Amino acid sequence: MNKDLYILGIETSCDETAASIVKNGHEIVSNVVASQIQSQKRFGGVVPEIASRHHVEQITLVLEEALREAGLTPADLDAVAVTEGPGLVGALLIGINAAKAFAFANSLPIIGVHHIAGHVYANQLMQPMEFPLLALIVSGGHTELVVMKEHGHFELIGETRDDAAGEAYDKVARVLGLPYPGGPHIDRLALESDRAVEFPRAWLEPDSYDFSFSGLKSAVINYRHNLEQRGETIDPHHVAAGFQESVVEVLTAKTLKAARQYKVKQVIAAGGVAANKGLRSSLEATFEKEGIPFYVPPISLCTDNAAMIAAAGSSMFEAGVRGNMEMNGRPGMPLTSWNS
Repeated sequence: MNKDLYILGIETSCDETAASIVKNGHEIVSNVVASQIQSQKRFGGVVPEIASRHHVEQITLVLEEALREAGLTPADLDAVAVTEGPGLVGALLIGINAAKAFAFANSLPIIGVHHIAGHVYANQLMQPMEFPLLALIVSGGHTELVVMKEHGHFELIGETRDDAAGEAYDKVARVLGLPYPGGPHIDRLALESDRAVEFPRAWLEPDSYDFSFSGLKSAVINYRHNLEQRGETIDPHHVAAGFQESVVEVLTAKTLKAARQYKVKQVIAAGGVAANKGLRSSLEATFEKEGIPFYVPPISLCTDNAAMIAAAGSSMFEAGVRGNMEMNGRPGMPLTSWNS
């Protein structure tokens, strides 16, 4: 009889301290997240030093709770998977050093996981991944289109040239006087609006799968300034609706074009912005019409969590990938294949 595979995942790349245990790469046994939103919202964004201090305070408690919730001991585990990068270097180091200490104390192998690979593998916690597949990754720091021909194979075909989608959402939210994080507030206002301000779409070159949202952000700022100069009041609902329509249209159109070109069997969305209701609705309707299966994780698995790190780590473990005690935080870590 084959033994079940239990991987402990640790995630501390930004402002969530998280630990999770995943069984056989797809079954969540425990998933604990200590959020810093209430602390960081006072500053309108994440302050790296404060994030690191919170991680120090929470990491041991979160690890203990993940084991307790799973009803397991360290002896039941097969490996420790931890986010190696990208992310805030101070925050990454807290998770990595905790993973090293835990792995060393319990004679377990350690695996360094790319944060974006984790977001992609969050989908494996909901249903099997079918290849070739196309992944749209949209978060505060990333907007990318990735083709996967098999497990562990990542071909980056498009990425943002400036602001990531989530970054643009937060910046526009500040322009509208909305609290951090801005994405959910813009999404709510957009869905409540009966009119949308017309903003530009950045399509770039005809054959490009890259993205650009800085011009859209500037258009929103200019719109507000023009109203102020005329003594008019801005309606945040109409601005949010127009901004979101521009972002969603570009993301959806480029994802559809790529899915057709690469003849994929499955399209998945991943990352914090994949929780956006407007984007989810657009992608679901588009790919239902196209006849290509589309999946997006529940909101709890779109935002940063450790279950996704454990899921990716499980696939890496089965492929024979191992890290070592020299692992360090890699804030600019590139997304590379682990099966090459």
